[in-house]
Amino acid sequence: MGDAPAPADRPSAHGSTSRLLALALGRTAPLGAEGLRVDGASASADRPSVHGRTSRLLALGPIARLRADGRRLLARPAPLGPNGRQRPVRTSRLLAVLAVLLCHAGLLSVTTTSAAPAVEGIQRVRDLVARMTLDEKLSFVHWTAGAEGGPLARGVGYLPGVPRLGIPSLQASDGPAGVRLNGTRATALPTPTALAATFDDSLAQAYGKVLGHEGRALGQDVVLAPMANNIRVPHGGRNFETFSEDPLVTSRTAAAEIKGIQGQGLMATVKHFAGNNQETDRFTVDAAIDEQTLQEIELPAFRSAVETGAAAVMCAYNGVNGTHSCGNDVLLRQILRDQWGFKGWVMSDWLATHATADLTQGLDQELGLEMGKPTDPVPDTKYFGAALKSAVQNGTVPEADLDRAVARILGRMESFGLLDAAPRPARDAEAGRTTARQVAENGAVLLRNSTTDGRNALPLTGKHGTDVAVIGDSALRPKVSGLGSAHVVPDTAQAPVDALRERAGSGAHLTYEPGIDRLGTPLPAENLSPAFTNGRQLEPGGDRPFYDGTLTVPADGDYRIGVRVDGGLAILQIDGQSPVYAADSFSETTSVVLRLTKGTHKVNLSGWAWPDRPLTVDLSWVTPEQAEQNIRRAVAAAAAAETAVVFAQDEGSEGYDRPSLSLPDGQDALIAAVAEANPNTVVVLNTGSSVLMPWLADTAAVLEMWYPGQEGARATAALLYGDTNPSGKLTQTFPAAETVHPMAGHPERFPGVDGKQEYSEGIHVGYRWYEKEGVSPLFPFGHGLSYTSFAYRDLALRRTATGAAVSVTVRNTGDRTGKEVVQVYLGPSPLVTAPQAVKKLAGYTKVTLAPGQEKRLTVPVDARQLQYWDTGKHAWQDAPGARTVHVGASSSDLRLTGTLAP
Repeated sequence: MGDAPAPADRPSAHGSTSRLLALALGRTAPLGAEGLRVDGASASADRPSVHGRTSRLLALGPIARLRADGRRLLARPAPLGPNGRQRPVRTSRLLAVLAVLLCHAGLLSVTTTSAAPAVEGIQRVRDLVARMTLDEKLSFVHWTAGAEGGPLARGVGYLPGVPRLGIPSLQASDGPAGVRLNGTRATALPTPTALAATFDDSLAQAYGKVLGHEGRALGQDVVLAPMANNIRVPHGGRNFETFSEDPLVTSRTAAAEIKGIQGQGLMATVKHFAGNNQETDRFTVDAAIDEQTLQEIELPAFRSAVETGAAAVMCAYNGVNGTHSCGNDVLLRQILRDQWGFKGWVMSDWLATHATADLTQGLDQELGLEMGKPTDPVPDTKYFGAALKSAVQNGTVPEADLDRAVARILGRMESFGLLDAAPRPARDAEAGRTTARQVAENGAVLLRNSTTDGRNALPLTGKHGTDVAVIGDSALRPKVSGLGSAHVVPDTAQAPVDALRERAGSGAHLTYEPGIDRLGTPLPAENLSPAFTNGRQLEPGGDRPFYDGTLTVPADGDYRIGVRVDGGLAILQIDGQSPVYAADSFSETTSVVLRLTKGTHKVNLSGWAWPDRPLTVDLSWVTPEQAEQNIRRAVAAAAAAETAVVFAQDEGSEGYDRPSLSLPDGQDALIAAVAEANPNTVVVLNTGSSVLMPWLADTAAVLEMWYPGQEGARATAALLYGDTNPSGKLTQTFPAAETVHPMAGHPERFPGVDGKQEYSEGIHVGYRWYEKEGVSPLFPFGHGLSYTSFAYRDLALRRTATGAAVSVTVRNTGDRTGKEVVQVYLGPSPLVTAPQAVKKLAGYTKVTLAPGQEKRLTVPVDARQLQYWDTGKHAWQDAPGARTVHVGASSSDLRLTGTLAP
């Protein structure tokens, strides 16, 4: 999802009220408005630290919908009966399927011009649309903020339905790492990067089941998930929300997740179609993508989602090849409808609709309202409300186009049983916790594990696990999720230091030091005049300034100012600098570093409270002196312990891209100082994407936990102490330097030049670029270590009716049970002149093996992996000739090589 228009498109952020309620409604406003980037702040405030301290499922099998002419429609869950189970397949559906079978057998001819519908429900939908008034139709093609005269919806949008026709209302929530509702706690799942790193379709489906079950239980009908854009830009602010730089991994993970979501009766919305690979200038930038790259790299995951039966597709902010995505005929008609046969509906990203005419170009529904505060009147939508009504009445937009859009939405509602009041389940928080932990453990990637005197640094055993200095702010305040519309407030989230204490046992000696404290201590009363009392500032529905005073600082330097908010939004301004906005819908705590001089500074605080909750605000700070003391204490603690475990994090967020691949807030310097004091230093990373590691060679081990969700602390402890064997693999390449990656030195690629970003690297995205250019990364695609070892032998290759089969025997040669991801890479065709990768991932499977156990595995390679997109024919074509096949543990750890015969 997205924000209101970028500064270039709209009034100044400081005067825009629409973005503030966009934030409150689950949309995050662009950086600079909410204090998430503060002009005039010190360099370390370029991206302030924003904490989100926090605290069976039975799939309904999809039934392929078929037309009597043999064309396959969408896969969909069977309607739910009153007991929550699948209803029996009705006679009409069975007859339709029988007709298809007879057609394929040549025993029956059925024309496509029959007036009788071949699929149950189609006529019902047509009848409902025919009975609607124009206003009732319009109410379906734009989301609003809540029921008329009622409270605001806690999700991102509300459709009122048509009660007189028995059509219920519809509610939508943000995703993709949990059901995100304002003022509501939910299961905070690990971020999609962690999910993809499991390389496990069954876990992806379980992840989707949690989203689907919980969404239905919390009153939602649509979830805006998954995100299926390719990880192209290492700096991408939303990389943590999607899956991989490889289209096969993204395709499989997205499809499995959608099966899980929709199997519970919740409609999935795959986003952002297409080319939304950066946040910089995302509202206005045009992505220039050649046809082959579009089809082979960016679109496969969306096609996979459509083939799986995704109910809806969300179009992106950015343009593609000169036309904005939400009015792009090539994307929305030629590809989505004509090539893929999509029968669901297309909604815009937040305020991404450009004109009423977008309805005629394939857009079915507008999302986004230009609102300020929750107490403001709900405005009409900009294009698909009164403006569209006028266009239909004056003939500018045919009413038939409106009817089609409404029918697409109603058709999905009918498919999911939502026109028949499908029952909602009770929330199952325990199931959510179980899945969250499984994904966190299986998606963690052991990047480094050095050996000293025959002992691996991990797992922690003996005195190395009982005499530990735990360092890092996120060890105390867990980094659960990224920021923006994907931020979920969990039921609870244990601090990693507490989980480590529990696991180490009562006889262990664990100390804690923050090293770099992103929250600090409450601002002393003597430094504020008049005194400011932390806590309740505004009553429910309040909207006013609530503090006007001064802050006295003892010396020149960089001061970290923290603002903790619950119940609404607070605005802090010091000396007239750009305001710092803190909203509980974005994160519980916002902190920024400001350069202040010794003396007195003017301070103002204002804000608003939700109608049903008071606004509480707490102020805290870290002085320059405190910051220096924190570093010294951390280094001393590390030197005194047998093992130092340092937790470090970045701040991935919707709305902006990371300005650097380095860890923010001086964490690289902290890790280097700790490692110098104690060579047995283990680094636990909570990052959303790749980061640089200048200290890597001086550390003993590095464990990438991503943003691990609410069960991240327990998962981390289990992995560090060896209760769980790491098995995650990187789905994105980690660059070795800021200057050596596909975007480096190419501003036309990122962030773009003159409003255009050019995909001039073509199909060579991620690891494909590194191999083409002969560049060694810090960590390659597919990399991930284990506490055991695996051997590969006896490679066999053969062509099949559906592509190819790659067989190999894998043996666990270590002394621990472990899981291995067997990766199959395919070399180029010698007979194709179109661009090809040096090698590409063509298949994978994950296997669990006990010590000494071996299994014969067969990895299928789909026929599409043996094809390429022919830009001359505008179609997929077989790539003839013999193909080299590699099998191994990563893109650079290849154990076996063979040739697939023509």
